[in-house]
Parts: sequence; structure tokens; C-alpha cells
Amino acid sequence: MKIKDSTILVTGGAGNIGSHIVDMCIKEGAKKVIVIDNFSRGVTKNLDWAKENGNVEIVNGDIRDIELLNKYFKGVDYVFHQAALRITQCAQAPKLAHEVLIDGTFNVLEACVKNNIKKIIFASSASVYGDPSYLPMDENHPFNNKTYYGAGKIANEQMARAFREMYGLKHVGLRYFNVYGPRMDIYGYYTEVMIKWLDKIDKNESPMIFGDGEQAMDFIYVEDIARANILALESDVEEGVYNVGTSVMSSLNDLIKVMLELTNPKIKQIYREPEKLLIVSKRQANINKAKKDLGFECKINLREGLKKLIEWKKIQHERN
Repeated sequence: MKIKDSTILVTGGAGNIGSHIVDMCIKEGAKKVIVIDNFSRGVTKNLDWAKENGNVEIVNGDIRDIELLNKYFKGVDYVFHQAALRITQCAQAPKLAHEVLIDGTFNVLEACVKNNIKKIIFASSASVYGDPSYLPMDENHPFNNKTYYGAGKIANEQMARAFREMYGLKHVGLRYFNVYGPRMDIYGYYTEVMIKWLDKIDKNESPMIFGDGEQAMDFIYVEDIARANILALESDVEEGVYNVGTSVMSSLNDLIKVMLELTNPKIKQIYREPEKLLIVSKRQANINKAKKDLGFECKINLREGLKKLIEWKKIQHERN
């Protein structure tokens, strides 16, 4: 399966990950890319490069609208399904989360079958694992999830399996770890903190860490995530789920150290009592399966990725 000369549809295509997938599809020679996004999180400027360099149609629409999906899925070869709510919003509005994550994904899968989509690549999440039973986490790690967001992603994976069994729908689900980078959604707990720290540093103030800073995540740069999607589509895999991370666990102390070295080494972080939040404190991906089946390996390390993020944020500040 090749993207070149194909028609691609990306749900949530104006968001952080979705827009980078759109960019890569254009670079790979896609004939046309259709973006469906309700712009609750995504922004049109994320698609500026793609519009200037390829054939991109932007549809202001919602995956809960099955008639709209069937209209735009006609003639499409492949689908990347990225539309979702952020984890905090799922906790605040579980009914809406159900409508988007579960009903909406069902609509997408149904539209794929009805319109003979050759393969769908969809966003899952490391949130399905919840608190680690062991590290690094492989795809056989138990579902210790306690969040509605994680529950929705588990449901997505199971629905995709059922659609494969019933209708032969080819699919790959990618369990993203902690994504960061240009165009990032600043509402995730561990990624939002990067933006907050950079805001503090810009003001020559000390960034704040809640707790001892030993909370440690697997931070993966957004372009690596987008590249994993392309590899999954063009692979021979017809069904499966894969971790997408770096296999490197970095603590908040590691993160702030690199960030200050890249911006203002004279500033020192400060520590405060931890907030009482239901968050996972450790996360690390085992990506052996993705390496073997998809040929995926992380290309951008934390220092390089943070440098790119800092440069992007500076440009946004200058434009505003």
C-alpha cells in the first residue's frame, strides 16, 4: 500500500498530530488529502504548508455526523483517524466523550466499510495501560486504565478487531506515548507543563515542578508519531496495535534540565508540594513490535525535539 497517488482522509486533521500526518502525506505524493475537523482543538493555520504544497480539502465537520462521513469517504483510499477529545475533557464530560470516542469512532469504522476503504490507521494511546505493572510496557501489558479516555481507546481497539472479523477491514492502532512538539495541544498534563515552563522562562522566572520531579514519561516528538502512521499504512500489516514511543523514560528533572540548557541556564527550577491529581507517574514504551513489523524507530531525541519546540514557540510569540 502506497500513499503516492492515493486519496487520503484524515479525521482531526487540523490538530497537532493530524496536521503533521497531512504534511507527510503531501510529501509522499498523495493525490488529494481530505481533512475533517470540527476545530474544537485544531486550527487552520496548522494546514498552511500542506495547502500551499498539495491538494488539500478542509471540511468543517464532526465524526458524529455519519451522513457527512459517508459523503466525504466516497472515493477515498485510506483513512487516518485522529479525531478525539483530550483526556481532561473526557473526565469533565464523560457523555460527550462517549459520543466522540466511541460512537464517533464506530461511525468512522462503519463509513470505512460502506465506502470500501482499503485500510485505516487510528490513534490509540498508552493511557490504556494505566499504572505500570512493569516497565517498559509492551503491547501485552494489562489494561490498568482508570480514565474514561483510556476506556474509549480500549473500546476503539476492540471495535476495530470486531470490524476486521465481520467485514475484513484492515486496520492498525497506534498507542501513542507522551507526544510533544510544534502545534502541540497544550492541554495534556505532562505536555502542558512544557509550555508553562517556557512561558516562565520567557519572563525570566523560575519554572515550577510539583513534587520531586522524578515523575518520568516517554516523551516522543510529533514528527516521529506522524512517521509511524505513514509506516503503519504502507506496511503489510492488516491488523494490530503497536506502541509508539522512544523507549527512553525521562523525568521532569531531566526535561527541565535540558530546557534550561537550551534557553537560560542561569534560571533554576523551584519545587512545590505535589498536586493531588490522578495521573500516571511512570511510563516507558517497549517498541520492539513496531520495529519488527513497521520498521519504526524514533529519530528525534529529547534535546533535538525540545530545541524544535522552543524555536516554534518563539515564532508563535513573534507573530502574536
